[in-house]
Amino acid sequence: MRIRNIAIFSAAVFAGAVCGSLIGPRPVEAVAREIIDLQRDVTSLLQGQKDLSTQMTQDHTVIKTIVSGFNDNINHLSGNMGSLQKSVQDLQANSGTRLDTMGTQVQGLSDNLEEIKSRLGKLNQQLVDLQNAVQSMDAKISSGAATPPSAAPGATTPTASAAPPTGAGSAAPSMPAPSADTLFTNGLRDIQTGKYELARAEFQDYVKYYGRSDSAADAQFFLGEIAYKQKQYQQAIAEYDKLLNNYPKTFKLAPALLHRGMALVASGQKSSGIRDLREVVRRFPGSEEERYARAKLKELGVAVSASRR
Repeated sequence: MRIRNIAIFSAAVFAGAVCGSLIGPRPVEAVAREIIDLQRDVTSLLQGQKDLSTQMTQDHTVIKTIVSGFNDNINHLSGNMGSLQKSVQDLQANSGTRLDTMGTQVQGLSDNLEEIKSRLGKLNQQLVDLQNAVQSMDAKISSGAATPPSAAPGATTPTASAAPPTGAGSAAPSMPAPSADTLFTNGLRDIQTGKYELARAEFQDYVKYYGRSDSAADAQFFLGEIAYKQKQYQQAIAEYDKLLNNYPKTFKLAPALLHRGMALVASGQKSSGIRDLREVVRRFPGSEEERYARAKLKELGVAVSASRR
């Protein structure tokens, strides 16, 4: 029985071995093949992932370059826009300043026209008064000439030793001052023809006799100009000081301040002259006087800040 069981077990083992030898290798081969295919797929996936990562890196670099270019363009455009905006603002400021200057000049011309009209009216009145005076003198002369040379009967003839009556009536009448228009017109003519001393005397008389008239500030300004043209800088400074102190609202304020500053520089008072020139730049932007003041300051090597609009 025991031997039979051993025989049966041995047969079973032999049969299992035979079956295992016939069947076993095939599943192992299939598994190996699947493993190889799986490895190939994994390798392909890894390679695809690597390629995708490389492509994404390249795309990112390209996008970064494009974005950087866009940023540069935007920054450049912003700079151009800022410059353009500043230019527009400066243009508007300059236009506004020039309009203000033109308005001031037009107002000055209008005032001068009204002054000329007033002077013409005064001149006409003076001509009428002069004509009346001439007619009155003619009438008196005619009346004196009609008196007979002989005295009436019984009248006493005055002796040669008779003294003239005394008193206020005996004083010779003082010469009247020349008219304002005559003094001013003659002064302008003489300053234009280079007769400075004569023009100085005429404008001095004008300021003396007509210091409160509309043209008194102009006469005082021309006194400063005469001294400045003759390089009498201290005298010019004194004349300009009178103008600036006595006529602070005159239209000659800008040129007077400019020329006083230049006279101060020429006379060695550089710091005071620079102060006047800077004041011209500050108070009269857009004017010819500002342009000359800036040029003089540049010539002196003095920094000039932008004028306040």
